[in-house]
Amino acid sequence: MNAFCERLALSYPIIQAPMAGVSTLALALAVSEAGALGSLAAGAAPAASTVAQQLAELQAASRRPFNVNVFCHQPAAPDPAGDARWLAYLGPFFEKLGSAPPASLAEAYPSFRVHEELLQVLVVARPRVVSFHFGLPTAAQATALRQAGCLLLACVTSVAEGRAALTLGIEALVAQGIEAGGHRGVFDGLPDTQQPTLALTRQLVQTLPLPVVAAGGLMTGADVAAALRAGAVAAQLGTAFVACPESEASAAYRAALLQQPPLPTQLTAVISGRPARGLVNRFMREIDQPGRPAVAAYPRAYVAGKALIAAAQQAGEPGYAVQWAGTGAGRARPLAAAELVRVLAAELQAALATPPS
Repeated sequence: MNAFCERLALSYPIIQAPMAGVSTLALALAVSEAGALGSLAAGAAPAASTVAQQLAELQAASRRPFNVNVFCHQPAAPDPAGDARWLAYLGPFFEKLGSAPPASLAEAYPSFRVHEELLQVLVVARPRVVSFHFGLPTAAQATALRQAGCLLLACVTSVAEGRAALTLGIEALVAQGIEAGGHRGVFDGLPDTQQPTLALTRQLVQTLPLPVVAAGGLMTGADVAAALRAGAVAAQLGTAFVACPESEASAAYRAALLQQPPLPTQLTAVISGRPARGLVNRFMREIDQPGRPAVAAYPRAYVAGKALIAAAQQAGEPGYAVQWAGTGAGRARPLAAAELVRVLAAELQAALATPPS
């Protein structure tokens, strides 16, 4: 075991990805109790009080460490004209479903960078790990969390982002490769280099003096072993945990994830306003067309995306949905979370005992 895992008293170098909208307290609890690191997705929480209640429940149920993930996107500037163009483009799709688009768009949830109430919840609760997506917290926020004893992780997609995290005092990096399901963690204002997971992991390990957690397309213990051999201290798996009964994935989502031969995945920004990888469905095929107007800014675009998904569900149309998944989706296994951790650990041990070919 390495110093990163020892600091968190992890039995296995495995982290369950936060996965806003799918992960649950039960999932995080089961993963952490099994010896890996469970994660709570707080980025899209409706209120700081909700996160406080969730943390209280987790800490009452277990003394194991947990990761709390927050979104650090730059708040989008108001753009009524751009929002109106996007809503007008979506209008015919709503009409086919017997519905109408929202009259306007608003921020679905605030960025952690301006969410002082959530910062205070975390400072008081003192979770062992706090991780950041879409960017970094302010310097004052990072200092407050470090002083509260939290280990700080930042999701990065490039060495440039890793350097920015190092400068801020972040203590470990999550190397998110292009294979990862869900939203790309690209920082605002920086290009997406779209590096594969293991290549990005190696670059970060060789360039920066921080522990690196590999993330993206990893589904098995052998994948975790490959990440460790690339220099990672742990691996973060998301799609692998979506099929667990403890997740909030719908029956249709689970069926699509487990379909064989596997459904393809694709990056798209039309659902939320930011690039995210999911199973290809009607939402992507029909709306993400050449010549479409610019998607409304994240997270305002998510208001329209979720409204369209709700309209489709009301109309009995299963082809519009949020089904985020990485490129390894075809290897998902419908195991209970604790059992999946045990299987991954056994596969990892076997893979490490076998010389790489």
